[in-house]
Amino acid sequence: MAMVCLSDFEAYAKKYLPKIAWDYFAAGADDCTTRDENILAYKRIRFRPRMLRDVSVMDIRTKILGSEISFPVGIAPTGFHQLAWPDGEKSTARAARAMNTCYIASTYATCTLEEISAAAPGGLRWFQLYIHRNRAASQQLVRRAEALGFRGLVLTADLPYTGKRRDDVRNGFRLPPHMKVKNLERAFEVCTVSPLDPSVTWNDIYWLRSLTSLPIIIKGILTREDAELAVKHGVQGIIVSNHGGRQLDEGPATIDALVEVVEAVRGRVEVYVDGGVRKGSDVLKALALGAKCVFIGRPALWGLAYKGAEGLQDVLRILQDEFRLSMALAGCASVSEIGQHLVQVSKL
Repeated sequence: MAMVCLSDFEAYAKKYLPKIAWDYFAAGADDCTTRDENILAYKRIRFRPRMLRDVSVMDIRTKILGSEISFPVGIAPTGFHQLAWPDGEKSTARAARAMNTCYIASTYATCTLEEISAAAPGGLRWFQLYIHRNRAASQQLVRRAEALGFRGLVLTADLPYTGKRRDDVRNGFRLPPHMKVKNLERAFEVCTVSPLDPSVTWNDIYWLRSLTSLPIIIKGILTREDAELAVKHGVQGIIVSNHGGRQLDEGPATIDALVEVVEAVRGRVEVYVDGGVRKGSDVLKALALGAKCVFIGRPALWGLAYKGAEGLQDVLRILQDEFRLSMALAGCASVSEIGQHLVQVSKL
């Protein structure tokens, strides 16, 4: 079967992954309204393409926090990659390095940070952190990530508790016995309740700042008010995210929230977005509305399920080709030419 677009990988993953793994990756909270809206919201945005522009030479590179990537698509943090492919996050890291883009490794990886680093030396990686009740474990993770050459710390802010994902409840989801949350094995052993710390506040950014010199990116921001607080507390980046619709259902689609956040920060920090990106033209829309880069979650897992690192590279390559084509057809020869003039915002 020729893999032509991202939905081909989705169909493959749904057919061949064990049901419990597919349901875990696909799950949204409650009615899955926000999960589905993330995708639908992109479809409501229309382009205003410009004609007779010289697009014979295209430059789709960009920089995030000073690091150049080959095109403005990175890999969002998602857990348990071994459910999709035996090599798990090692394959994810290899694909990201091969495509010269950023991979955000999850606290809930099924490979250690050391294994991820060794699999793709020199790759651009950020580390996503959940702050746990066991603060010493979180502190140790941050220091390990920095020592291993991770170049950003991504604090997930939207998970004081886990959203209700009905299929996971029905399936009694848990990792198979041979898989472990490798970076937290000892930390989990001392927790009799959820290891996540629901008491985390903005002041904890100062605590993180005391632990590391890495830039801090905060993930899960959806409002002007929180965007302003993020800037006030000295973060270097914001990922507009609703956790793939897995946390609070019936919040805004991320592409809709992006406009509000970009307006609030006024260029003081870089803004990225995840959730619902399925085509290269979606990437172009996100950049037109002010995102510096987009991050893909589920599509990365579909690529892994297809052929490991090679399958994920295929997914990224398709997005890259579609993005380049969309840019050219819209009349942009370089990323710097993309702006709000390219889209009809009135449709938002």
